[in-house]
Amino acid sequence: MKNYILIALGLILSVQGMAQTGLKAGANAPSFTAIDNSGKKIDLKALLKTHKSVVLFFYRGQWCPYCNKQMQHIQDSLQLLSGKGAYVIGVTPETDENIIKTVGKTNASYAIVQDKGYSIMKSYGVNYTMDNATVAKYKGYGLDMSKANGNADNVLPVPATYVINSAGKISFVHFDKDYSKRASVKDILAAL
Repeated sequence: MKNYILIALGLILSVQGMAQTGLKAGANAPSFTAIDNSGKKIDLKALLKTHKSVVLFFYRGQWCPYCNKQMQHIQDSLQLLSGKGAYVIGVTPETDENIIKTVGKTNASYAIVQDKGYSIMKSYGVNYTMDNATVAKYKGYGLDMSKANGNADNVLPVPATYVINSAGKISFVHFDKDYSKRASVKDILAAL
């Protein structure tokens, strides 16, 4: 746990220096198609035709205790979210192998999408590249980002959460560069 706290503090500092601002409420949600962790095709436009809304959130990886906590809270409240007509999707740069670890830690039964080329993260304005000093610091703590994400790009998302309504508009945004601050399930439910 001590290493995770140190990693968290280092990442907060490196994230706060980046320029990303994310999308704003009222913006059109960029559409995307991807394959989730269960092999199911995820098409945002199609989901919005069959659900009242989509809860789209971005997480860093199974190594992040804040991500795991948020994902557990979402899983614990999945029936409430689904009861309001929402479909939940988590988006991450981590490898399929690490997504399996995330599911093991969080019991997540909702869709999780690996964003290999960062196209979803980029379209929502949440991607950033970690600086070399932070990457080296993490490696010293035992976290090799190239193994976690399966490449040497060192790209992570700001842990943003968006609620997208059936018209394809973003109706709720939580975007905070301090990745220890996450959208609460209560706030997400209120936005549905």
